[in-house]
Amino acid sequence: MKANEGVPDRVIRLLLAAVLIGVGLGVVRGPAGIAMAAVGAIPLLTGATGFCPLYVLLGINTRRSS
Repeated sequence: MKANEGVPDRVIRLLLAAVLIGVGLGVVRGPAGIAMAAVGAIPLLTGATGFCPLYVLLGINTRRSS
């Protein structure tokens, strides 16, 4: 798993994850809230690891070469 996300991409994903998880657990009640928090786990994991499997399939790389 080679990192394929740049820093801005990762920051946006982590912020999106925080919003989805926070709203899902704190505002929306019931199964919809749990589902929203679960969906928020996806950008959390990809933002934390810097790797997006969908980017591999689409041939996208937002990480700068060093």
